[in-house]
Amino acid sequence: MRVTQGMLASNSIRNLSNSYTQMGKYQDQLATGKKITKPSDDPVVAMKGMYYRSNLTEVEQYKRNLSESYLWMENSEAGIEQVNEALQRVRELTVQGSNGTLSESDKEAIAREVEQIKKDIMTVANTQIAGRYIFNGTNTSNPPVADGGNGALQANLNTNNYLVEVSRGVSLKANINPDNIFNQELFDTLQGIQETLEGIGTGDLNILLGTLDKRLDILSAERSELGARYNRLEMVEARIDQQEVIATRILSDNEDADVERVILDLTTQESIHRAALSVGARIIQPTLMDFLR
Repeated sequence: MRVTQGMLASNSIRNLSNSYTQMGKYQDQLATGKKITKPSDDPVVAMKGMYYRSNLTEVEQYKRNLSESYLWMENSEAGIEQVNEALQRVRELTVQGSNGTLSESDKEAIAREVEQIKKDIMTVANTQIAGRYIFNGTNTSNPPVADGGNGALQANLNTNNYLVEVSRGVSLKANINPDNIFNQELFDTLQGIQETLEGIGTGDLNILLGTLDKRLDILSAERSELGARYNRLEMVEARIDQQEVIATRILSDNEDADVERVILDLTTQESIHRAALSVGARIIQPTLMDFLR
């Protein structure tokens, strides 16, 4: 086959164009830090990147769910602690009030303190986090305890589990069972102690004290159960953190460009391009037609 001057020039220009394309690819990799800038650059890398990024997004969502679980559990723990201290104080006051040497005014003063503690426990029961009542199961839009009139408190509790998905296929209960802390028996007992001290009730302080001790035991058991779930939540968090590190590393290995290698390839391509320009300059020589123009 006869090779003409036009063929040499055409091949030279095409090769120079390909060289520019290669240099442009390496420059894009340096500028973006990524192996590809569009799926057509490498469909396999692009497809894997979508899958790995989906996994990483899932892990990040689970971490946000973990934060919500921590928020509920830590506030529940704080509420239980506050109620426990309040009931311990009521117990002390009840023991003090059962002393037969107290005057009516002394009992009245104790009754007033019990009344304030009762109201404080109602405030704890109606704790809201981000506009949601955390001690009313899944009925987070309504308060669990309301004023029933004449100083009596009415508990209307939802005991359903508030579940939060903290890992694929794993949901943990974030709330406590409010019936073990704020049930009607507790408020009836506090009301009975208050009215007995005021002299308008017929309750026996010793029997009421026994009921109060029973509520304290149930409260302690609920607190222990919450602590066990909190420990499990920490283990799940450690596993999620590890999954996030692995997912991030895999995504980086798949998409991120090796900067050192890209710089080396770009330098090599620039040298090749200069050589091609030099050769092209020798191939495209002046012809007789250039002088006849």
